[in-house]
Parts: sequence; C-alpha cells; structure tokens
Amino acid sequence: MIEARAPLRVDLAGGWTDLSPFTIHHGGEVVNFTIDKYVRARLGSSGEVEFSFDVPAGSGLGTSGALNVARIAVLNDGDIDDLQGLAEQAYQAEIASGNRCGRQDQWAAALGGFNRFMFVGDSVESMPFEAPKTARNWLRKHLLIVNSGIVHDSGEIQNAIWARYDAGEEAVTEGLLIIRAAARKMVDGLQRDYRHLVVEALDDICRGVDLLDPAIHDPFRSIIAPLLETRSVMAWKALGAGAGGCAALLCNPLGFTTVREAVDAAGWE
Repeated sequence: MIEARAPLRVDLAGGWTDLSPFTIHHGGEVVNFTIDKYVRARLGSSGEVEFSFDVPAGSGLGTSGALNVARIAVLNDGDIDDLQGLAEQAYQAEIASGNRCGRQDQWAAALGGFNRFMFVGDSVESMPFEAPKTARNWLRKHLLIVNSGIVHDSGEIQNAIWARYDAGEEAVTEGLLIIRAAARKMVDGLQRDYRHLVVEALDDICRGVDLLDPAIHDPFRSIIAPLLETRSVMAWKALGAGAGGCAALLCNPLGFTTVREAVDAAGWE
C-alpha cells in the first residue's frame, strides 16, 4: 500500500502576503516552520486516496495545502524528484477546487523545516535562512500553540479581505505592508537571536492583521488580552487565516502556569 505524509506549518510572520495580486503589486515574504503533525494519504485497493489528520482541518496550520501535497505524492507512487514542482501542483489543485490561497502552505509541506520564502508574481524563491540553535531552542521552549476549537473556512475569510483589497481599500494595503515588513524583522530577530525583535515582529503582525479585519483576532481576544496585560504572554499571533483555529503564544517562562490555566479554562487545547 502506497502512503505519503506532509507536515503542517506554523506561519511565524508574513502570512497573507503570499497571495496574488499582492505578490504582483508589492511582492510577499513569509517565515514559517513545519511541525511534527501531519496529513497522511494512502492509496487504497479501490484506487481512492484516503486521508488522516493529526490536527483537524480548519486549524490554521495549513492542512489543505499539506493534504494536496500528500495526495499528489501518493498518486505519484511517492517518487518525487522536484519538491518545488510538487508544491506548485498542490497549489494549482487547491486553486482549482475554488479555495483562494497563497503558496506558503504547499511549499512548507513539500520542503519541510525552517523556511523563508519570497513571493514575486507567481514565482516562489526559497531564501537562505538559518536560525541558530539558541533561537530555535528558545522558540521551542516559549512558543505555545493552542487550538481554540473554532473551525474556520480560510477561503471564505480570504475572499472577503481580498475583495476589499481589489476595491482599493487603503487599510488593507497598509496592513499587508506592515505584515510583510514584520517578516523581515522576524528574520533579523531569529538569525541574530535578538529576541526583542521577535516580540516586536509579532506585535507588528497583530497591528497589521487588525487593519485587515479585527474579526480575525476576535475569537482569541478575551482570553489573550489579560495574559498580555500581566506579561504572561509576551506576544502572539493568530495562525493561518485566523478567526478561530490555532494561535501561537510567546510565553514568559514565569507565566506558563497562568497561560495554561487560562487556556484550559477556555476549553482550548
């Protein structure tokens, strides 16, 4: 039986800027990394592709992109030489299904690891990027991924915001430019292990996302705002399209107990 798996990703910075037409008008940049959660595909005896998910779809971790990467890999008997070609096939499959999306999820699922991607028009460039071990260990110890359990439709969220972008709404363009600049700051912070820049980048992202649509953050605010006030959480961001699904909380080491108690009380995982 042929099987394949593709990893899910955490978008640290730059998400939203990987979509056209922003990539055509301005160019986008994303920093992300994959985690040990997967979408698995296997080709059954009937010829149908069957899937299993470590994390529910609609979680904001790029499940639909990983699904298409795993599906195409298994249909090719797992014999894939061109990983970027695989990512592009997965992207085109998702677009054909009617889901408006960018390319970061498919590229992360195909390549794995820590990534810095540049998006210009319809092209993707994987940039040299190496976060030192100290920075990676710091993230591993302090970045908590929580799932609100609220399932979202990323395509629906994307469509509403991009309709406003297409209409020339200045707040949306301003928000996207702030998010793109935050990706550069995130790269600088991680590569130089300047942790205050990582915090600043996450704060900038939240400011930019609120310009896109405050509803993206609304499901999280009542729980996270008090944690920010007490500095139990130093910074945070919604993952993926937001409005539910997962969020990344950069926790103060002295505040972990408070954060976990608040998360548990909210019924988050």
